[in-house]
Amino acid sequence: MTLLDVQQVRHSFGGLVALDQVSFRVEPGQIKGLIGPNGAGKTTLFNIISGLLKPDQGRVTFHGAPIHHLQPFQIARRGLSRTFQNPSLFLHMTVLENVMVGRHCRSHAGFGACAFRWPGQRREEREIRDAALAQLEHLDLVRLAGEPAGSLAFGQRRMVELARALATTPELLLLDEPASGLNTREKEDLAGVIRRIRDRGVTMLLVEHDMSLVMALSDDILVLHNGTPIAEGSPSVIQADSNVVRVYLGGDFEHAVAGQKSEMRLR
Repeated sequence: MTLLDVQQVRHSFGGLVALDQVSFRVEPGQIKGLIGPNGAGKTTLFNIISGLLKPDQGRVTFHGAPIHHLQPFQIARRGLSRTFQNPSLFLHMTVLENVMVGRHCRSHAGFGACAFRWPGQRREEREIRDAALAQLEHLDLVRLAGEPAGSLAFGQRRMVELARALATTPELLLLDEPASGLNTREKEDLAGVIRRIRDRGVTMLLVEHDMSLVMALSDDILVLHNGTPIAEGSPSVIQADSNVVRVYLGGDFEHAVAGQKSEMRLR
C-alpha cells in the first residue's frame, strides 16, 4: 500500500496561490526528494502534510486514511514526524530532555497521573527516557545528553532535532532542508545517517537545495515550480529534464551530475 498519498492539494495565502493541484505518492522504504526554487511551495506542502496548515482543496492520506483534517499531534501519533528548516529546540533544556519531548506523543499518562507521580507514570517516564537515549545512541549523541541544547553548535542542533523526530517512532519522516548550514564534512555524515535511518525501516520525504545530496540519496524526485509540479522521476530522469534545468538546476546542473557520480563517496 502507498504510505503517503497527496491528491490535488491547493493552498493560498490571500491572493497568493502557494500550491496548485499538487499530487504525488510516497511508497514504503523510499527516500522521496522534493526540490524547487525558493518560493516553490515546498515548506507549505510540508506544513499541510504535518497538519500545521489545512489545504483549501484536495486530500492527504496516510496508510489509506485521510489526515489533512487532523492536528499535528494526532498525525505524529499515527507515525508521521518532521524536522524544520531552522532547528526548533528548547535551548535551556538538556539534549536528552529535548529528545524526550518528542517521545511524549507516545505517552498515555494524564494530568492527574503526572501531578501525583503515580507508579505507572514514573514507569512510563523511565521508558520515555530510555527510548530517547536509544535515539541519541543511534546518532552518536549520547555524550551530549546532559548538555544544554543552547550550548551546541548549529550542526549538532540539527542532529538533536532529528533525534527528537525519530523519538516519535515515525514510519514517515519529513526532512526540511537538513543540510542547510552544514559544512562539507557534516553533509557527508548526514548522508550516512539518512541511509542508516532508511535501513531501520523509516521512509523519508526530503526537501533540500544541495543537489549533490538530493541526487545521491533520493530514489525518486518531485520538482515544484510556483506551487505546481513540473517533473517527477528518478534522479537521472530529473537531471535530463530540460524544463527542470531551465527553471531550477541551471548552472548547478553539472554540480548535480557530479554529486550523482560521487554517491559512493557519500556512503
